[in-house]
Amino acid sequence: MTFSTLGLSPDLLKAVADSGYTAPTPIQVQAIPVILNKQDVMAGAQTGTGKTAAFALPILHRLAEQSGAEDSADCRAIRALVLAPTRELAQQVYNSFTDYGRYVALRSAIAYGGVSLTPQISEIKAGVDILVATPGRLLDLMFKGVVDLRQLQVLVFDEADRMLDMGFIDDIKRILKQVPKERQTLLFSATFDSAIFDLSKTLLRSPQLIEVDQRNTTARQVEQMVYAVDADRKRELTSYLIGSKNWHQVLIFTRTKQGADLLAQEMCKDGLKTESIHGDKSQGARERALEEFRQGELRVLVATDVAARGLDIDQLKYVINYELPFVAEDYIHRIGRTGRAGASGLAISLLSPDENWLLEEIEVLLDCRLPQQWLPGYEPDLTKESAVSRKNSRTSQKRRAKERAYGKNTDKRKR
Repeated sequence: MTFSTLGLSPDLLKAVADSGYTAPTPIQVQAIPVILNKQDVMAGAQTGTGKTAAFALPILHRLAEQSGAEDSADCRAIRALVLAPTRELAQQVYNSFTDYGRYVALRSAIAYGGVSLTPQISEIKAGVDILVATPGRLLDLMFKGVVDLRQLQVLVFDEADRMLDMGFIDDIKRILKQVPKERQTLLFSATFDSAIFDLSKTLLRSPQLIEVDQRNTTARQVEQMVYAVDADRKRELTSYLIGSKNWHQVLIFTRTKQGADLLAQEMCKDGLKTESIHGDKSQGARERALEEFRQGELRVLVATDVAARGLDIDQLKYVINYELPFVAEDYIHRIGRTGRAGASGLAISLLSPDENWLLEEIEVLLDCRLPQQWLPGYEPDLTKESAVSRKNSRTSQKRRAKERAYGKNTDKRKR
């Protein structure tokens, strides 16, 4: 199948060809015709499967097809709104609309926190058809009377599961009060759980459910490995793996900002050029680190889950879970940074004895076992896995609930 069979306009097909894409991905094949038919959609797709184009292309087609007064810059109104949980994901989505819309007479804008409001206000006041925004910054602009959503036709929730994890449900409810009830709503999520289905009931009308893979699965082309190792030897093992195997462009996940900074400092001492990114870093510092990483000037990037959300790095082959996440679904998002667009990838998890309960929750979510192995010279001290590990296993659900609640509160403030 080709993009030309999906009913897209010649201008969009030309832009797609310019971007180097020849055949649509499964999520695009299934979603684009449904969205062009103006149906609500609830879609499950892993990152790197082309899901942004799956909604960007039909939205651009629909809006470009419309004619009349809204084509005048002075009369432009926001007709499509895409909500994204983080600045990085918002930027990625905005770039896609810009690339695919290069030959159509539509204007797109982006709004996210951590930077000055003034340029964003000026751009929106100049008239835009499509707005990509994080929930917090959108509410700021709405409060100032800059954003008017009364003529909205399409509302998109990208990575809806992460928005819920980050505590944006109240913001979403406030935004929904300002949008027309008669609209098309598209919900995209990498994972589905009861919270997502509950949200969908309030957002969508007779949606078309689209799932291109078995629910809550990782990309098939990502090889997953688990190394059992003592916590105090994780940094040593990480540097050994990267150095001995001559890996470049390695993305490492930690649970905390402090942990990310400390690990980056220690790996620099090991001779590996490393930077960290997290919510306490300025937007400029994060963007500089990401650009150096993309260009290969930076060998290792250490990130927290929030900071890494939405990262799109071409041909990223290696992801290391330095610490397993407290929320099992975050494991899927983490390793989804590699193995994108059909490429292969390797995801390594370092497992200390007190993290066995976290691995168990990930395996329940994936419905498969992730075999553990030892690397010679870094075997764990099995005597350390005693009462502490068993206690953690018994109380895993309580700790997970607390960590999820804590994460929602702190992450939301950072937006």
